[in-house]
Amino acid sequence: MTDRSSHRDHTTPARPRTVAIIGGGFSGALFARKLASRQPAWSILLVEEKGGIGRGVAYGACAPEHLLNVPVNRMEVGLTPTFADWLAPRRSELADALAESGGRLADAFVPRRLFGEYLEERVASAFGTTGLRCVRGKAVGLTQWPRRLALADGRTFPIDLAVLATGSLAASFPVKARRSRRIISDPWIPRVLDDVAADAALLLVGSGLTMVDTVLSLQARGHRGPIEVVSRHGLLPRAHQAGGSWPAFMDTDASPREALVAVRAAVRAATAKGIPWQRVFDAVRPSVPLLWQGWNLDQRAQFLRHLRTIWDVHRHRMAARNASDIRHLVDRGALRIRAAKVLALDEHKDGVTAILRPKGEKVASREVDFAINCTGPGTDLRETSDPLLKRLHADGLICPDPLGLGLESEDCAVRDVQGDLSDWLFALGPLERPAWWETTAVPEINAQIDRLVHAWTHRAAGLPTRTLPELFLDLGAGI
Repeated sequence: MTDRSSHRDHTTPARPRTVAIIGGGFSGALFARKLASRQPAWSILLVEEKGGIGRGVAYGACAPEHLLNVPVNRMEVGLTPTFADWLAPRRSELADALAESGGRLADAFVPRRLFGEYLEERVASAFGTTGLRCVRGKAVGLTQWPRRLALADGRTFPIDLAVLATGSLAASFPVKARRSRRIISDPWIPRVLDDVAADAALLLVGSGLTMVDTVLSLQARGHRGPIEVVSRHGLLPRAHQAGGSWPAFMDTDASPREALVAVRAAVRAATAKGIPWQRVFDAVRPSVPLLWQGWNLDQRAQFLRHLRTIWDVHRHRMAARNASDIRHLVDRGALRIRAAKVLALDEHKDGVTAILRPKGEKVASREVDFAINCTGPGTDLRETSDPLLKRLHADGLICPDPLGLGLESEDCAVRDVQGDLSDWLFALGPLERPAWWETTAVPEINAQIDRLVHAWTHRAAGLPTRTLPELFLDLGAGI
């Protein structure tokens, strides 16, 4: 666990460096772009196997119906032009979003693919003018002595520093189930829904934002068959609501139980003043890193067992239009959501037999045409199939955390199996969840990126650096 009283700065000296950034999704692409701006003489290798730069799953494997879960003004990441300025000439494409926001572009919930296009364009603008270049290939190895990057096709590159920005781990069913045409373990695999007939009966496992996106994709394809959604608590993500504000109030030394009591009291107080409860959660958000870091392992486990679902459905919210679409499907009976645990899935020639334990009821079976995993991305490095992460673990260069949330680190510096912090291997984004808990949204990841770029640049110039919590200011509403 991070020692907040004795922070150490794991950064680099001033001479030009060669940096390998593994992963060209949002985290890796934005870090590459910002580092190239501050260190144009450095050789920066942005390693991406496939897909557009800056897109990843979040902003690449999405359709027009998939909206950002935050308004435009919460997607600003410090680039020029701003996202809002880049969108301005495209207002004709945003009629629904602008109608919903009263014509205010900054408050509009726009299609996610647009942010992917924006970031890809901004990164591409640095190619040829700085030391940044894209390396297409699959990273399979990083060695410390000598420091080298190895790709699956046999190419190797000498490096000085490496950043793991691989994004979330691959999704997997919460029960053992063989991936097949009828048992879909990851709805984001390209064309994986092509075999789902319009009248097929579906079982979706998981009721969070991945489920929302999957249902919207199915509806856009003209799906009209019954959809049953099951999750342990049967809770849907809440919707965003504009208006009002609430001051910071959370004691960062609070236990999980004390934090829950404080949030409930603040929600009651805000509601009494006509302020949406969403602003209370937004006010907690900047305190989350220090709150999480102050908890011991037992307290973190307690939060994950008892409070994680409550936090997630209130914190990771739907755009209002998406929420309206889901509510309409529920109201007309096309979408049924219930609390149940999936015990087993068995494919046969006519479909899939699901064994469920509904909350408060006896075990029952359900016959469906397809079962789709919507529990979201994986987090447990001990179960990953990624060859690079498996190799780094086997070599002792990274250490999975005991709660299965990601890898052990401090302020982006990776911790090895001996507990030592690396001075050359770093991580950004979802892999950092054990240190910060909230590490999947744009503002939190952007804060990590700014911290690491700031640290490397200021250390190179002999200037003092800031710890990451100092960069967590008002992060506001977000996914």
